[in-house]
Amino acid sequence: MDADVLWQRYQDWLYYHEGLGFYLDVSRVRFDDTFVETMQPKFEKAFRDMDALEKGAIANPDENRMVGHYWLRDADLAPTSELRQEILKTLEDIEDFADKVLTGGIHPPGKSQFTDVISIGIGGSALGPEFVSDALAPVPPPLAIHFIDNTDPAGIDNVLTKLQDRLSSTLVLVISKSGGTPETRNGMIEVKKAYESKNLDFAPHAIAITGRDSFLDKLAKSEGWLGTFPMYDWVGGRTSEMSAVGLVPAALQGIDIREMLEGAKEMDAATRTPQLKENPAALLALSWYNACNGKGEKDMVVLPYKDSLLLFSRYLQQLVMESLGKEKDLDGNTVYQGIAVYGNKGSTDQHAYVQQLREGVPNFFLTFIEVLEDRQGTSPEVEPGVTSGDYLSGLLQGTRQALYENQRDSITVTIPQVNPRTVGALIALYERAVGFYGFLVNINAYHQPGVEAGKKAAAAVLDLQKRVMQVLQEEATPLSVADLAQKAEASDRIEAVYKLVRHLQANKRGVVLEGNLAKPSSLMVSTS
Repeated sequence: MDADVLWQRYQDWLYYHEGLGFYLDVSRVRFDDTFVETMQPKFEKAFRDMDALEKGAIANPDENRMVGHYWLRDADLAPTSELRQEILKTLEDIEDFADKVLTGGIHPPGKSQFTDVISIGIGGSALGPEFVSDALAPVPPPLAIHFIDNTDPAGIDNVLTKLQDRLSSTLVLVISKSGGTPETRNGMIEVKKAYESKNLDFAPHAIAITGRDSFLDKLAKSEGWLGTFPMYDWVGGRTSEMSAVGLVPAALQGIDIREMLEGAKEMDAATRTPQLKENPAALLALSWYNACNGKGEKDMVVLPYKDSLLLFSRYLQQLVMESLGKEKDLDGNTVYQGIAVYGNKGSTDQHAYVQQLREGVPNFFLTFIEVLEDRQGTSPEVEPGVTSGDYLSGLLQGTRQALYENQRDSITVTIPQVNPRTVGALIALYERAVGFYGFLVNINAYHQPGVEAGKKAAAAVLDLQKRVMQVLQEEATPLSVADLAQKAEASDRIEAVYKLVRHLQANKRGVVLEGNLAKPSSLMVSTS
């Protein structure tokens, strides 16, 4: 395609939102007019389905659950007045709480002010808050935030060691819809024990963000925690950043949460337009469908050209892959849908894996995230007439061109600067694009049966561990791994039994392995 034709295509397919200063360029995705025409009926249905969803249609029949994260930034859209009032009151409560914490009206025992926050969560209860913190928290923030987002003991130790001298002035957020999520529960228990080890009362330092009447809600109220904020059953974890899950930690860092909500609300409004070319989320979904042949045949590589957006690709991994990675479609057919997402940042990746993107396996399409403002204030020249920001912009444009010349498609999202309004808009844009794409490929983008299956499998392993330990404690003589499995009624899970006892021995949990470690079947297992 020659330069004049490409320039015309760029103008034909460029989307611009004046209120947000937002651009979307899909011109470097190689769809043609015929493809767009064939997709039109699918989009007409997707627009209707999305409208019904926002009005309270049940998205998850197996859970009888609505999908209402859109209402969080525009409470007037909520299907009942009760929900509307609850959303507005929660927002006011969050702002009031954050203001009191930041001004010392709420403070820890014996201290004038909180200095730090530990946020304990997993998945959507961590990825959104981490991304927003990295993108928007002022330097230095009024409260330094630390995340426990895994059940890795060394990772937990790392956070607690950093806070050793400030634990008494640290506020703890425990974020779990049910309160039973193992990773979050484990983090909470370990942090509570850290407080106890310093003779500190945990309750005056703790906030629960959880479902009403959940185990965690009842625990917080019975122990007299500082307070609770609600998680709604109609907001999924990966779309919860605009709920208390994301707004409480953001507000505590001095981030303008009203602006985040306003940016998301503006983008939501733009993505309700039932005309493809005027709807940025629909344009994204169209481009994904074309690039992936509607079957996830290519990966989505996300390259933000701004350090503060480093975690955006990680945030999108969950949003896109958990939403779209489904074995069955809505008709029960096996379809194996999904789009794999990975990325880091530009121009770092130009010194990492862009070589393969340019010349290797063409199994991807790229999304560039461009930020027009280099920095607040003027930039020094690194060469006559050239700044570091000029280099960053040039590297983005050059990479886009080099990839296109070698038949690699790309999308470019452009925002004027990284601020609460534009970050809110980006989150809303991709939430809506994922929803549209789900409708296009006829899958439920709002449940996650595979995640639940993994949790059940993990619980089964821990149950087996209890049985193995019981057998070992009852036996007077060492057992082979096979005999141990047989006595634990797990002869079909010998490998799992071996891995359990190996882990227990490594952590000095009362298990001894004797024999040739290179030959697991030769090992004898006993208790110490």
